[in-house]
Amino acid sequence: MADKPSRSLVLYGDGLARFINPSSSHNHHLHSLASLSSCGLLSLSHSPHPETEDQRIVTEFALLLDASSQIDDPPKQTLPHRFMGMKAAIFTNHSGLKSFSSNLGLSVIQLDEFLKQHTSESQDNDAVAAELLNLLGFQEGKVQDNSQFDIVFLHVGAGEKVDGSEENADVEWVDAFVGAIMRQAQPGSDVGSRLHLSVVMSYGKVLAEDESRFSVSKKVDEKDSCFSTLYPLQSYGMKGGVPRKDVRHHSPMLIAQLQYGVTRKDNAHKFSFQDFTESGGNLTIPADRLLHEIAFKLWKAPKYGA
Repeated sequence: MADKPSRSLVLYGDGLARFINPSSSHNHHLHSLASLSSCGLLSLSHSPHPETEDQRIVTEFALLLDASSQIDDPPKQTLPHRFMGMKAAIFTNHSGLKSFSSNLGLSVIQLDEFLKQHTSESQDNDAVAAELLNLLGFQEGKVQDNSQFDIVFLHVGAGEKVDGSEENADVEWVDAFVGAIMRQAQPGSDVGSRLHLSVVMSYGKVLAEDESRFSVSKKVDEKDSCFSTLYPLQSYGMKGGVPRKDVRHHSPMLIAQLQYGVTRKDNAHKFSFQDFTESGGNLTIPADRLLHEIAFKLWKAPKYGA
């Protein structure tokens, strides 16, 4: 564990996973991040009722905050109450996320207005990255003793167009932004040693073929094996020693996490479902455990799990 608390940036590409080009010549900043990071999958839940796209967006973000029970009811505890005064912000254009996040105690910032303030027609992603890092207490490559926020979420994707762009363009923007962050968080730098960067990409609305293309459950040959009954339930399908009843065994979120000297590099080389499944070091964890894991690195929560 680091000798000082981390500060966290979570870049959430909502529905963008299916648009990432697996070729190393495309989206190369995302692939470069994956090659340096600890990678894995975040399992989601089946929705008990048909959802609109706006409802799905809020539901899946709520899972990342382990706050699904508070979507329809007033929150019993805000994020600062749950995580030792954690100061959190979200950049988003989505009205449902803004309302939900505000109720949970997050500071809400309109994404497109922020981008207009800090970019020119040439899309200066380095300026945007520097300003976001300033909010986390990173100024001109140095770490300030105090910061406005401990964790910042940046939500881009489904229902969240950057300057009215389409999904492929959103992925290109995210890729360029990841490159800008990595330029300012080099190995051995003050920023690189204290910034905990998480890039999360979801598949958004599930398509008919997704169950067969993006399955995280046991393979068919394992199920048919005479040893199949000896396989225990995977940990993402359990909670408190009891099997989860609503686990969706396909179309997980993809996640790559990087903090030099803290996260462990695995064998993944591309930001893709196949590479994370075959070579990722984190395998699959429930999406509602993510914030607990990050909060531990911010010194805002006890260690969850092993």
